[in-house]
Amino acid sequence: MAVQPQLDVAGSPRKGCLIRFFLIFFFLSTAGFAQDLGPEASRLAAAQSAFDAGRWDEAARLSQGPADQPAELDFLRGLALSRLEKWDQAKVAFETGARKSPRDSRFPVELAGIAYKQKNLRLAKQDLRTALNLNPDDAYAQEFLATIYFLEGNLEAALKFWNLEDKPRLRSVAFMPSVRLSEPLRNRALAFNAPQVLTSSALLTTESRLDNLGIFSSRRIALTPADSGTYDLTVHVAERNLWGDSKAQGLVALFSGLPYATVYPGLYNLGHRAVNLTSLARWDAEKRRFFVEASLPVYGDPGLRLRIYADARNENWNLSQTFTGTASLTDLNIRRIAAGGEFNQVVNGRWSWSAGAEAANRNFRNLSSSLSATEQVFFTGGNSLAGWVSAARTLVRAPERRFTLDSSVQARAGREFASSLGPFATFQGRLNAHWFPRDKGDDYQMQARIRAGATAGKASLDELFQLGVERDNDLWMRGHLGTTDGRKGTAPLGRRYFLASWEMDKNIYQNGLFSVKIGPFLDSGAIADSSGLFGSQRWLWDSGLQCKVRILGGVTVVFSYGQNLRGGKGVFYGTVLR
Repeated sequence: MAVQPQLDVAGSPRKGCLIRFFLIFFFLSTAGFAQDLGPEASRLAAAQSAFDAGRWDEAARLSQGPADQPAELDFLRGLALSRLEKWDQAKVAFETGARKSPRDSRFPVELAGIAYKQKNLRLAKQDLRTALNLNPDDAYAQEFLATIYFLEGNLEAALKFWNLEDKPRLRSVAFMPSVRLSEPLRNRALAFNAPQVLTSSALLTTESRLDNLGIFSSRRIALTPADSGTYDLTVHVAERNLWGDSKAQGLVALFSGLPYATVYPGLYNLGHRAVNLTSLARWDAEKRRFFVEASLPVYGDPGLRLRIYADARNENWNLSQTFTGTASLTDLNIRRIAAGGEFNQVVNGRWSWSAGAEAANRNFRNLSSSLSATEQVFFTGGNSLAGWVSAARTLVRAPERRFTLDSSVQARAGREFASSLGPFATFQGRLNAHWFPRDKGDDYQMQARIRAGATAGKASLDELFQLGVERDNDLWMRGHLGTTDGRKGTAPLGRRYFLASWEMDKNIYQNGLFSVKIGPFLDSGAIADSSGLFGSQRWLWDSGLQCKVRILGGVTVVFSYGQNLRGGKGVFYGTVLR
């Protein structure tokens, strides 16, 4: 067997030589490296000393060096130039350092400070978001960003970053002007109180509860800095009492529909308990209608509301352009009476739900005797009973981008008691995107909506969906008129539909009495029916302009001109939104 060589013991001459060699090499290398960095380290120490002593010019001069100098010197130079208010030079120094040290969050924070001094708040917010991406726990950047949003009037965005630091704490909460709403309802509508911290969730929940009461034509929540870092919160509202929030506003709301033979009587906040009575009376010879609704909070809860309504209609329809059956229906008369109720609950600021039921009776007159059995189904009168449940939820809320994406769904089921009809079910869904591209105000605001629905089972004519501009319909294709000589039935009808809409509003003029907005719109959709008797037959495209005139902060008058892009005459339409 071969003899194995003997291993050197620790500290033997062979291993000692190697250790001495590495020590000498490390010493020589370190000495050379220190000799290279010595002047930069000395210059940094001298510049820091001058900066700490308040000698900004000297600090800026000492920290100026070659392009490849350490990023720390660029940072110190930027700080010194900022103290001298030489913003452009300071910005160059910080940008130079940021390129050398892209993971250092101090550079974008200081760049944000320069942008703020130069009144470029958009750039300041961009730099601060960059800093927080690098260092999410930077309390100074969070406070700085929240303050900018607060100064812009974007309270929700400010709270998003303030809440990370358990701010802002409230000193007081008040309504301005004082409201007549009963104190228990008023207090329960608020999801916050002093000395609590105001959170984004509490803000949104409060806004939803105030809207659910139905007595405020406008509302705005504002913060004012107080002592010791606290804030005073003020809820600015315009409260409707009896006829409205003022006599002038009440008269405008009542008679706003006179151009189309309609009045809107209403009484609000009866007994100071948010009990509202609203109604509609239309004496148009072609489509008479009377609608009345009573609504009130349940169990004194502003988030839970009950509404009870009755609706009576006597309408003449002309289906010559939408019904493809053998009969000619140009003088169809529909009489319909319905009554129902609905509970609506605001769970929080992001979602709500409702459930309701309705009983109805309808009858049809002036029918053609030549209707087939398939055609007759749509014109069969009788009684019906239906119930529904719906939910609405915010899917995306980005207050710093001023963007929201809301959704809602509704499932409805019921039965027509006429022998030729029977049970039916309807499902509808909606997405609504809302964006304010400007950092402040509502100029150029944009909305985009996608809606779709379908009905299973047999349905009478008044239960069909329709795509067109008509006051009793909310599925607007603004280049398709819903009436002919005042008679309904011109818009495409069916049991299945898809509708996508986009619009933009540009502020044109405003004063204390009214405001005017103008902007383009684009509508696209299709509607169909399995019977083949109704439907659009092809995809629809409409485009045009609309003008919105808001009067006394309450009623909005909408004028639109839409063109069917597949041919046809332009449609001019005017109505009132409440």
